[in-house]
Amino acid sequence: MIRILIIEDSLVITSLLRAILNQEADMTVIGCAKNGAEGVSMAESLQPDLITMDIRMPIMDGFEATRHIMATRPVPIVVISSSVADDELRITFRAIEEGALAVIEKPGGLSSPHFSMIRSNLVETIRAMAEVKLVRRIRHIRASRPVVMPAPVAVTSGSCQVVALACSTGGPQALHTILRMLPRNLPFAMVVVQHISPGFIGGLVKWLADACKLTIKLAEEGERLQPGIVLLAPDDHHVLIRAESGGLWVHLSQTPPINRFRPSGNPLFTSLAQVAPGRAVGGILTGMGNDGAFGLLAMRNAGCHTFAQDRESSIVFGMPGEAIELNAAQTILSLERIPDFLLTLSN
Repeated sequence: MIRILIIEDSLVITSLLRAILNQEADMTVIGCAKNGAEGVSMAESLQPDLITMDIRMPIMDGFEATRHIMATRPVPIVVISSSVADDELRITFRAIEEGALAVIEKPGGLSSPHFSMIRSNLVETIRAMAEVKLVRRIRHIRASRPVVMPAPVAVTSGSCQVVALACSTGGPQALHTILRMLPRNLPFAMVVVQHISPGFIGGLVKWLADACKLTIKLAEEGERLQPGIVLLAPDDHHVLIRAESGGLWVHLSQTPPINRFRPSGNPLFTSLAQVAPGRAVGGILTGMGNDGAFGLLAMRNAGCHTFAQDRESSIVFGMPGEAIELNAAQTILSLERIPDFLLTLSN
């Protein structure tokens, strides 16, 4: 049984969350706190298996509460936010940096057209996060043994033009770790598909940009891929890459979601297999589900190098595990090895 503490200042949302979670046979809400300070105290006394955390609360906000809890008795924390205002997003991603594991959209009322999807995402995320061992928190990962690099990447003449990544749960922390270790003069472009609740991708871009030397932005229709620029897929659009006039260019598509995801990693990887065989690298990072595995296999079959994050450093091993099972990943890497591995592509 997953014992859950809700920290939320809205009585309406608290009642809704409690009703949703108590309906699950393997979940029970053991307490509800109406502000961060009360939540910190209840976390200590009740010792829950998981906490859902609001961001904007009186007395102590969600960032401060997360920081206190993770510094004293770490427990899996899922941030539940309703606002995409800049200030709340800033606090949300600071909570992620302090050790919160995921950020998801706060459910609206039963009449909301997206209620069923949000409810399902909430329950699936909590179930997955409750199993996370916090010794694997991304922000505390350090190389504990000498780094042994894999064999040189087998790319064809002209070297690597673009690195494409796909990630879901745990992806923001993984991207933060990878991108902040890469230099401003990166000799290849990067394109990233990150599954995240609608409205949160802009906050993720700003958070990553503040921590990194690279230019990080949302992908735009018709822009050319350029070295040193990291493009993230915008809400509700697949990102495909097309070749034209000697360069690689972004095409945004609203073709149907793939396994509920738009953006999905599969169209990105598949398009690169077609237009940049042997000249691109694809990787799948931490996340629930199996998105990207078949597209990554297409890249490997096209002569591109492919990799997946290993089980030990993944918050959730679903996506990389599926890619490995499909034999789509040529190399398996721990998170702390990925930045140096990518830098070998320029040598």
